[in-house]
Amino acid sequence: MAGETLARKVWRSHVVRHGSTGDDLLYIDLQLLHEVNTPEAFAGLRRAGRRVRRPDLTVGTEDHTTPTVAGSGGDPVTRRYRTLMADNCAEFGIPLHRLGQRTQGIVHVIAPELGLVRPGMTIVCCDSHTTTLGAYGALAFGIGTSQVEHVLATQTLPMARPKDMAVTVTGSLPAGVTAKDLVLALITEAGTAAGQGHVVEFRGDAVTGLSMEGRLTLCNMAVEMGARAGMVAPDDVTFRHLDGVTRDDEAYWRSLRTDEDAVFDTELRYDAGDLRPHVSWGTNPGQCVPIDASVPDPAAFGDDRRAAAERALRYMDLRPGVAMRDIAVDVVFVGSCTNSRIEDLRVAADVLRGRRTAVETVVVPGSAKVRRQAVEEGLDRVFAEAGADFRALPGCSMCIGLGDRLLPGQRAASTTNRNFEGRQGSGARTHLVSPAVAAATAVRGRLAAPDDL
Repeated sequence: MAGETLARKVWRSHVVRHGSTGDDLLYIDLQLLHEVNTPEAFAGLRRAGRRVRRPDLTVGTEDHTTPTVAGSGGDPVTRRYRTLMADNCAEFGIPLHRLGQRTQGIVHVIAPELGLVRPGMTIVCCDSHTTTLGAYGALAFGIGTSQVEHVLATQTLPMARPKDMAVTVTGSLPAGVTAKDLVLALITEAGTAAGQGHVVEFRGDAVTGLSMEGRLTLCNMAVEMGARAGMVAPDDVTFRHLDGVTRDDEAYWRSLRTDEDAVFDTELRYDAGDLRPHVSWGTNPGQCVPIDASVPDPAAFGDDRRAAAERALRYMDLRPGVAMRDIAVDVVFVGSCTNSRIEDLRVAADVLRGRRTAVETVVVPGSAKVRRQAVEEGLDRVFAEAGADFRALPGCSMCIGLGDRLLPGQRAASTTNRNFEGRQGSGARTHLVSPAVAAATAVRGRLAAPDDL
């Protein structure tokens, strides 16, 4: 037999049957749910008189509509979402991690914390950034409402098998360059549609040299290059983050690697050696430049990208040639499923330690566990002394502009994954950055890297 890629091995081991139209019926090991995009799926089950096939393989949390300020219940709309989630999970016997519980948080953050994610699993969620969990060598991807209902009812999902893409990054990341900078640079170079129809396996020394948190950030944004999923082959770094690993587990997981003679449908190669911290200037994650560069001139782009660049600059109220370091911001946000883990908070705190913020700075932990750990390490005091607002409750927060949002025309340096028009609030302008750049920007009041301080 010809060699197989990591993604194909996981896919093949979960095929229940091959469909006559070319789709495979795929067994799903775990379905994660949050309070948005799920009410209609539960309503569909009721209309059809169906139950949840495997409630023990289904887990819910409240994250998208949760307030992050203690004592705030949120507005009536967000409260309604959480009430529906609680009622639906109770009716169908699904465990739910509710706001205020010690296990609650952003779905992609708490799933590994709860020990739910293992190499070789298939994992779905009603959220495109489920790709995050591919960092553990799992095949994890977002699905739509009708697919959520199908998995709830059958624990299977009909799908066409995606193509295979290898993104190999050689060399080592320079000092001060993070996984967020790496993935922004990759998307800028390859384009936001480069991974369309593919599962991307991130490979190479620069990838294996990342921490688990860095790999999670990398896979989180695989969807921003159009990929169905992103994966990193499990190794010793992975195993150190898994509890209760047996010798048999590890033996199987080590087999989850792309065979030497496997052939990818698409291969991209990059060298990490010259990377610099990156920041976005436009309205999609592929519109980025190194922080020591300037806002590009749309005339420098081909016809297919020029119009998008012109529109982005109008929305962002930027002119070509303006140095990125000269762009002032109103708000800095550290959080989201991309950069709200303990490592991210440590990086931001290290930059802020002994300094004061010049602009409004909001830090939202990804889970209640992350917040407890930050307090145990004294990071809460660092944020307070710097003038940053370290929120009491975890959640998606300003990433999607529910509850916490920017005002029209406000500009933010944000550690989130998307800078679409209106993403953080109507008329809001978002610059995507790493936690280190976010913290340095908070001190300077303009886009900055820690070296600028």
